Amino acid sequence: METHLKMTVPRSRHAFLLLAMTAAFAVAGQAQNPLDETIPPGANFDKAAFRLWYPPDATRIQAVVVLVPGSNGDGRPEADDIFWRDFAARHQLALLGCQFTDKPHEQNFIEQYANVSLGSGQALLDALTALARRSGHAELAGAPLFLWGMSAGGEFNYEFVAWKPERVAAFVVNKGGIYFTALTSSAARSVPGLLFIGGKDLESRRNAITGLFSLNRRGAALWALTEEPGAAHIVGRSRDMAAMLFEDVLALRVDKSGLKALSGEGGFIGDRKTKAFRPAAGSTPQTESTVWLPTERIARAWQAIETEKPFDP
Repeated sequence: METHLKMTVPRSRHAFLLLAMTAAFAVAGQAQNPLDETIPPGANFDKAAFRLWYPPDATRIQAVVVLVPGSNGDGRPEADDIFWRDFAARHQLALLGCQFTDKPHEQNFIEQYANVSLGSGQALLDALTALARRSGHAELAGAPLFLWGMSAGGEFNYEFVAWKPERVAAFVVNKGGIYFTALTSSAARSVPGLLFIGGKDLESRRNAITGLFSLNRRGAALWALTEEPGAAHIVGRSRDMAAMLFEDVLALRVDKSGLKALSGEGGFIGDRKTKAFRPAAGSTPQTESTVWLPTERIARAWQAIETEKPFDP
């Protein structure tokens, strides 16, 4: 006579197993953050590789901070940087660390991949589309971008704004030397930007960025030329000020409906000679002798950097 024993699992044990499985899936999902993505070589770049990180508890990503390093560098580890991760977590932002490299050519001080309209810019957008699908955050595919970069990274940022201004919430040009666009469109000039130069950097770099600023500022660009008098070709204090810019512009421009336009009559106007600033409303027409700053906090930081005084980010 065979006896069949039926094993029963108490409900409490069922609940325990369910919790354990949920935790295991959560850990597995968390292991996929950060995510890496690579785009095949294109017309103006040899390598395009990306790393996405986003706050694990984020329900909806508001925008993406794009981190582009210097010449042919690997910026993917910047998505692991505690400074940027803390910033992103506080504001429900994603980070995208980028690596672009040129195909071999004779004048390697000219980063061809910075000419984003020839393919490298689309590579970034294609990577975001792929990462949106893989991460489960579909909003990443069309999310507003905050562009941060150093040297060639700043060149890339400037050219990206010139190419796709409708995607950029704010951007930073940071002591780069080679640019492909002079006068940008009215839409690009309406994107808030900080253009940093170092007082001890190469004269050619200082002249290039100052020239771009002067030309576009005369066309009412919502930009600020910011000189760090004692800085050579380094990040200096530009990263801290850039984070402040992104934070303030996030509140001013980004909502679920997309990017809101800013008026030059808002914000503050800084005088490049006196380093004083005043509300933009009622000020004289914009010229290359002035800068535009979105908030009083950014205006005070600009003034502090220009006069080599400390500021509280």
